[in-house]
Amino acid sequence: MSIFIQLHLLTSYPPSNLNRDDLGRPKTAIMGGKPRLRISSQSLKRAWRTSDMFAEALKGHIGIRTKNMGVEVYNELRKNNISEANAKAWAKKIAEVFGKCKAENKANPLEDLEIEQLAHFSPEEREGIFNLTSKLASSNSAPSAEDLSLLMKKHTAADIAMFGRMLASSPAYNSEAAVQVGHAITVHEVAVEDDYFTAVDDLNSGEDDLGAAHIGETEFASGVFYLYVCINRDLLEENLGGDLDLTKKALAALVEAAAKVGPNGKQNSFASRAYASYIIAEKGDQQPRSLSVAFLKPIRGYDVMNEAIKALETTQANMEKVYGPCAASNLVMNAEIGKGSLDDISAFVTLTDEEFRDYIEHKDSLHDVAALVTE
Repeated sequence: MSIFIQLHLLTSYPPSNLNRDDLGRPKTAIMGGKPRLRISSQSLKRAWRTSDMFAEALKGHIGIRTKNMGVEVYNELRKNNISEANAKAWAKKIAEVFGKCKAENKANPLEDLEIEQLAHFSPEEREGIFNLTSKLASSNSAPSAEDLSLLMKKHTAADIAMFGRMLASSPAYNSEAAVQVGHAITVHEVAVEDDYFTAVDDLNSGEDDLGAAHIGETEFASGVFYLYVCINRDLLEENLGGDLDLTKKALAALVEAAAKVGPNGKQNSFASRAYASYIIAEKGDQQPRSLSVAFLKPIRGYDVMNEAIKALETTQANMEKVYGPCAASNLVMNAEIGKGSLDDISAFVTLTDEEFRDYIEHKDSLHDVAALVTE
């Protein structure tokens, strides 16, 4: 049976507009009959996988998601003196391995080298594409059917292994996501506010015009967010070709990013960077479940974070009373009282199956989970 890792995080963001809707307003949702702020899972996953933290921890194991690979190939071929007609034809053949290309557009002569849907390319696939490009440039010949075997079922792109990949034209090379990310929602009711602002022209002496050079309005809100992340550890390792070391690195990077990295929307205006104040990490082979029901009734009062922690812990305990243990073990980090650490959470999450069984057997005699990992 698969081992599941579940993360429950509480993070407080000051006034911000991290994730905007089509009108530029902070995204919202109705939960428990009350409006809440929302950060979409897509926004969170992009922030994590494009973060410096991911880039450093998983160097060489991060994919690239783009529609424009055919354009890159075309430009590379043209740099190597391949004729425009051949460069375009060959680049289109390579691009169409990953998806259907767009229709020809006379206003943009390279648009038909773009594929219609975003494709996620692993490092190995990208290397294969540019090795083939070099081969075509040196031989000045079209790619063969054998040359175009560029898709790979086995690769080391940790972000594809975590968050999945869908290629409509080549479903055999799809990857099932090993990590499920909920939409983060505030634990309390929220009203979105308006910020009316002006900008002054520094060279305006005020002799002729005392008015502002620019008038604008932006919307914002603040809140304590609950985020739920569910990881199928065995599927993650399988997606990474059984590479245990890379699986551990991916898990550690994901935990750190979830705790420290948020979307960068309007950061220059609000500097709304925040770390998680509270984390529960659960691990076991039981059927996963979110604890969002803890906040179906919105938290009220002035001590929102501590009330949210109480609601989360009470819900977890009550779930265990009626269903039995919902995980083989769990670990808590609480920055409100200085309990636990992110290093311990990371060490707990990255335990192998064998290490985890040892931990369950001996945890009462251990000072912390990191002790087991370093023994």
